[in-house]
Amino acid sequence: MKKALIIWGGWKGHEPEQVAAILAVQLKTNGFDVEVSNALDALLDADKLAATDLIVPEVTMSTITKEQLAGLLGAVRAGTGLAGLHGGMGDSFRQETEYQFMVGGQWVAHPGGIVRYTVNVADPADAVMQDIGDFEMESEQYYLHVDPSNHVLATTTFSGEHGGADWIAGCVMPVAWKRRYGKGRVFYSSLGHVAADLDVPQALAIITRGMLWAAR
Repeated sequence: MKKALIIWGGWKGHEPEQVAAILAVQLKTNGFDVEVSNALDALLDADKLAATDLIVPEVTMSTITKEQLAGLLGAVRAGTGLAGLHGGMGDSFRQETEYQFMVGGQWVAHPGGIVRYTVNVADPADAVMQDIGDFEMESEQYYLHVDPSNHVLATTTFSGEHGGADWIAGCVMPVAWKRRYGKGRVFYSSLGHVAADLDVPQALAIITRGMLWAAR
């Protein structure tokens, strides 16, 4: 049986505990043995991480010690998968550039806050996006700084109508991607501002399939 570790914490506005619970159910349904923790010290046990097939961070902002970060980076480099969503993975540990290098991006803005926007499928042949068409979200539309080496699976286009950010009109931004970090697979989706966002079937399917892909 594959093992997953979900770590939640950080800014409570993203409902990290609730989102972690939803992701745990999805993994258990797919045959994983899941541990859910709200302590980053779970990253200090090297032997445990080596036996873990997937790490799912759900920690917005916050801080991480050098030892905790070293445990996470080392595990993924060695082959443990990493997958997550929204600020829980894409806006964690803002001072840690090596973490951002591993993730493949970092949140910088969500013009207008909660807005209605379209998610466009960029790679319909990929297993994560199979049978998913373009769909609508009413949530934060994430503007990210992203790594050009990412394999982009879905995108969104900014209208420039929100938050006074007219200069980004027409900008196409990745929403979901996969990449490698050392021997580990890394998956990210910017969807999932709060737990209710995962009521959108496509959003839930994308993160679930992404987690399964990333697992060792």
